[in-house]
Amino acid sequence: MIYELHYWPGIQGRGEFIRLAFEEAGVEYVDVAPMNGYEEAERPPFAPPFLKAGRRLIGQTPNILLFLGPRLGLAPRDAAGRTWTHQLQLTLGDFIDEIHDLHHPLGPTLYYEDQKAEARKRAREFLKSRLPKYLGYFERVLARNAARDGWMVGETLTYVDLTLAQVVAGLRYAFPRSAQSALEDCPRIVRLHDRVFARPRIKRYVKSKRRLAFNNDDLFRRYPELGD
Repeated sequence: MIYELHYWPGIQGRGEFIRLAFEEAGVEYVDVAPMNGYEEAERPPFAPPFLKAGRRLIGQTPNILLFLGPRLGLAPRDAAGRTWTHQLQLTLGDFIDEIHDLHHPLGPTLYYEDQKAEARKRAREFLKSRLPKYLGYFERVLARNAARDGWMVGETLTYVDLTLAQVVAGLRYAFPRSAQSALEDCPRIVRLHDRVFARPRIKRYVKSKRRLAFNNDDLFRRYPELGD
């Protein structure tokens, strides 16, 4: 099967968490702009990213990874482990939403330039309390799984490890000083990030033209006026 990942061209965004899973697994996939008429499907996704796998159309990043995980060897074999992995991915999804909303606190239909004052307030609160709270949680998860080779779940890498590593990379782009300060208390997360991006297939992907650069039309944006 050749998977089709439908997502907006020119940005990493939420599609990148799915791309990393494909790249790590070494499977063939096609990265395309959202197909026309997907809203008319029998079971339509709400918005990109969505995955076309044979006749199936699957939306929502955590749901796509839940589907792909066992097929790509990136999820535990047991039901309890898969549920825990999915729970962590959903929590990462909450984290990602809060990061995105820093530059769109009044809603995604308004431009950032129309909500700068609100964005500055939101960013101050996020960097002070929410960022260390989320990172502290994932650091504790890694600590409790420390006997399992430093991954989030079990003894091998799963899709949540890829997602967390990408979030760290995005935070370092968007808030280099604040992220560095917060990560000083999270050595296990730093080590996980480094291990993920040192993996041979991921390393080749990052150096390739397929890996899009972070930019200010994306999920992670660098606006110095937001406090970094």
